[in-house]
Amino acid sequence: MNIFDTIILGCIEGVTEFLPISSTGHLIVASEFLGLEQNDTNKAFEVIIQFAAILAVVLNYPSKFTFKYINLWTKIFIAFLPIAAIGFLFSTQVKAMFSVEIVAYMFIIGGIVFITVEKFYNEKRKHTLCVEDVTYKQAAWIGLAQVFALIPGTSRAGSSIIGSMLVGLNRKASAEFSFLLAFPVMCATTAYDLLKHHETLLTDENLFNLSIGFIVSFIVAFLAIKLFIKFLENFTFVAFGIYRIIFGILLLIIY
Repeated sequence: MNIFDTIILGCIEGVTEFLPISSTGHLIVASEFLGLEQNDTNKAFEVIIQFAAILAVVLNYPSKFTFKYINLWTKIFIAFLPIAAIGFLFSTQVKAMFSVEIVAYMFIIGGIVFITVEKFYNEKRKHTLCVEDVTYKQAAWIGLAQVFALIPGTSRAGSSIIGSMLVGLNRKASAEFSFLLAFPVMCATTAYDLLKHHETLLTDENLFNLSIGFIVSFIVAFLAIKLFIKFLENFTFVAFGIYRIIFGILLLIIY
């Protein structure tokens, strides 16, 4: 992996981490296109630049990371538990599913789900408008929905946003809860991969590439979050559903 590869992957990660289009799926496809082997070191690199994108959440929502919102973080922790438990128990099986074919099918399925949910989503219905007002029951259901993100191509953001909408959150609150929920998920995943692969990742050459990818991912993600929230003030998730279906079909044709 050279510096060009790390910049490309950092940009892709920053743009896609918080959009419901699967950052992992895009990174797998990009790695295939760049000729990067999906070995343990490169997979761990991808996870760590995902953590850089997560830090952009802290910069966008600094007030949420205070003791004032301890009740909100208790709910986020509840939503985090299902994916943490299942991801830990089946980590080997999850990483074995990292292939372009699986990503393509999950892109298409996810796109169909988004379009279907939007078709029956009642904008006039009373929704939870603020992440602080999410109930413990809603948080638990969102956490269960997020488990589907363990399948590459599903999208962690996508599964948690769909789960949020189905339990009564409006689009903006769904996206923001997904942003915050990403923090414990990616902290845990990054720590696990660093512990497991620190000897190969933390060499002089890899550390430099990792630093470049980390910085690029952070900057791009910070801007992507702001633009995504602005987008949701005027539009639905249908465009993302259509994109997912088209992208998935193109992958099946190409590969």
